[in-house]
Amino acid sequence: MRILGIESSSLVASVAVVADGVVTAEYTVNFKKTHSQTLLPMLDEIVKMVGLDLETIDAIAISGGPGSFTGLRIGSATGKGLGLALKKPLISVSTVDAMAYNLFGCAFTVCPIMDARRNQVYTGIYDNRNGFFTVKEPCAMDIGDLIEELNTAGQKVIFLGDGVPVYKSRIEEKIAVPFEFAPAHLNRQRAAAVAALGCRYYEDGRTISAAEHAPDYLRKPQAEREREEEALKGERHGS
Repeated sequence: MRILGIESSSLVASVAVVADGVVTAEYTVNFKKTHSQTLLPMLDEIVKMVGLDLETIDAIAISGGPGSFTGLRIGSATGKGLGLALKKPLISVSTVDAMAYNLFGCAFTVCPIMDARRNQVYTGIYDNRNGFFTVKEPCAMDIGDLIEELNTAGQKVIFLGDGVPVYKSRIEEKIAVPFEFAPAHLNRQRAAAVAALGCRYYEDGRTISAAEHAPDYLRKPQAEREREEEALKGERHGS
């Protein structure tokens, strides 16, 4: 089995190939460049470096959200274009699930946090001690509410994601259970994790056509939320 993974849900741009349980190539950049400039050149470099024939991949796993609206749209468009051109199925992998999969087998509760702004994070809670078990499905929630929920659970926690530097001091101040922050090589999104989890989904038959794929934003875009808030204010003033 050979799965191509694409990750573009945040500042990280990443492309990887997992074949028969081995990461054969991964190209990851965590830098301020638009994914429309990076994803296809990165894939082209992988193709040349390992002599990959894209016709031999079985499916394309895409980080399907939550995350940056622009990044997710670019990743989706890239995956859909490749899927249509190669006639290959797509696998939508939750961004938060894939991040937690970085820490497969971890003895702690795993809690990815992505900065969703306005004191909110995209998150989930995972128990990876005996496989890969989702305790809390991916969602958007207030960081204070998340910390309170983790305190109530009473288990040691390891945090990862771009929400860590944003909320690190808040976590250190409010968390009441033992905790750690994941090290540098495991604390951000990786296409290898998307592809590896995609392999499991592929075996379970969890594929879709390129035409069916759409990102799961979990929240409305900021501009749309702001328009709704302004409209609501107008209604209140008019009443």
